[in-house]
Amino acid sequence: MSEQSLEIARKRYQAGRIAFENGQYREAIENLEKASALLARNSRLGGEAQLWLVTAYEAAGRNEEAIALCKQLQRHPYSETNKQARRLLYILQAPKLKRPSEWMTEIPDLGALSDNESKMRVATNPPKSSVKKKPADKEFVDLSQVNTKDNRFIWVAIAAIGLILSYLTWLAF
Repeated sequence: MSEQSLEIARKRYQAGRIAFENGQYREAIENLEKASALLARNSRLGGEAQLWLVTAYEAAGRNEEAIALCKQLQRHPYSETNKQARRLLYILQAPKLKRPSEWMTEIPDLGALSDNESKMRVATNPPKSSVKKKPADKEFVDLSQVNTKDNRFIWVAIAAIGLILSYLTWLAF
């Protein structure tokens, strides 16, 4: 493999990772497939590119291709790659759980809107009314209902603080 094709493969690999992280899965797949074609499949970088390609396939909904590539990567000579491939395959083949519809939020397709409808409309603040609101009526508390007996807790707390301070003073000398 020439140095030039290796550099091109690395650039494609990086572009694929960045596209994947930005949610551009089609572009990620395109770049990662080209990088994988240029790299030796049994190399460490070739294995990494293929692992990223597996996740891009899965994110794009191409699960069968992701599983097939993952099965190939289980026999990769680089131990970290085949270990990750086994983990990914386990996840990809796990049964899909059904979620209740009330857990889901439907996101409307904004691509179907015309340009005029998709522009944000800014509503002005309504003019403030000149009528002032009444302050909330104050609640008065009936003191005959409030327990005002001294429970002597404050004296216990003051005594404890005094004892602690005197002990600390005694330790200082």
